[in-house]
Amino acid sequence: MRASAFASRLTPYASRFPMKVFEHLDSTLKLPQEEAMLVESVRQLARDKIAPRAEHYDRSGEFPHEHVKAINDLGLNAMFIPAAYGGAQLSYAAYLECVREISKACAATGIIWATNFHAVKPLIDFGTDEQKKRLLPVMLNGGLASLTITEPTAGSDATGMKTEFRPDGDHIVVNGTKTFITNGAHADLFILFGKWSAIADSKGAISVLVVEKGTPGLKVVREEDKMGLRASSTAALAFDNCRVPRANLLGRPGDGLRILLASLNRSRPSVAAHALGIARAAFEDAVGYINERRQSGRKIVEFQGIQFMLADMATDLAMCEAWLWHVARMVDGGAADFGVEASMLKLRASDLAMRIATDAVQLYGGYGYCKDYRVERLMRDAKITQIWEGTNQIHRQLIGRSFIRK
Repeated sequence: MRASAFASRLTPYASRFPMKVFEHLDSTLKLPQEEAMLVESVRQLARDKIAPRAEHYDRSGEFPHEHVKAINDLGLNAMFIPAAYGGAQLSYAAYLECVREISKACAATGIIWATNFHAVKPLIDFGTDEQKKRLLPVMLNGGLASLTITEPTAGSDATGMKTEFRPDGDHIVVNGTKTFITNGAHADLFILFGKWSAIADSKGAISVLVVEKGTPGLKVVREEDKMGLRASSTAALAFDNCRVPRANLLGRPGDGLRILLASLNRSRPSVAAHALGIARAAFEDAVGYINERRQSGRKIVEFQGIQFMLADMATDLAMCEAWLWHVARMVDGGAADFGVEASMLKLRASDLAMRIATDAVQLYGGYGYCKDYRVERLMRDAKITQIWEGTNQIHRQLIGRSFIRK
């Protein structure tokens, strides 16, 4: 097959088929002009620079430095850093829309950038003025960050972590291992969760340190060879007698669980926006394909069974995106208690991304199973969204528990 013909198969259909119902939904956001202009710039960046190279990075498994540079050229890290520390902080809604647009073009790149927000938010919310002045410029200068929580024996139950923080004068000595760490092999800052050795209580011992790249004893053990999001770095890390300045401790010893829960409430809508970027891409590609593909002398979209399938996909996607913007408005409005809403959003968005991507492959038929079209990549990328930031089984449990009378 000629390269030009192959490339045309990978070209998203969105620009050729209007999605009025989703355009109407997005228009309800009513972002300020400055934010709307930035989102449009991100949309153009995703379309013109990120989407065309996504297939290459998926096949090669290379870290997409070119995409990260393009994002940094727009200064996107500044949008979640307060102005007092050199940033240009915008609304949570604007951030979520940027995550969705980047993830729609390349889900691996989307989660690389979103992880910067997930990791830096604890520093912004719980760090001292000195810590923020010293560490946030790393991100403003295009750095990468990593939220370093998961361990081989502590996944959804983060309280089971075993990484030890042992105080030693003006330093804290860190020993332990972490696994499945996004940005792990490339991060400049690691927001590391572990347990304070002098505190016996399992939950009360959880604490948080900022570990800087190049700290002696910090080692990348391996990078995972994944089914999806192949261009993102997912690493296993070892901390072998790492001496970290006590000045890098966020909050006090034992504040970690409180910091962790607050952080997850912000990161779960973010990974939902990532999942919805995948879902939107799969839906738009499927709509485009079934409008062009013909069987028995008719467009596939003209068959009633296909229309029923399409109606369910579109309706569920619209309802889920509406909930995304509802949660965004809660956060931007200053709501403090939105954990259940965040769990509902993460659960539904990730399940929907997997279903829509799978249905898109089905609508493509045999072609959907081939790498000539990106729907197979979208299906592979979607699966992890049901697993990370708490498995969907955990979120169902959290939602159900919220209705127990106390």
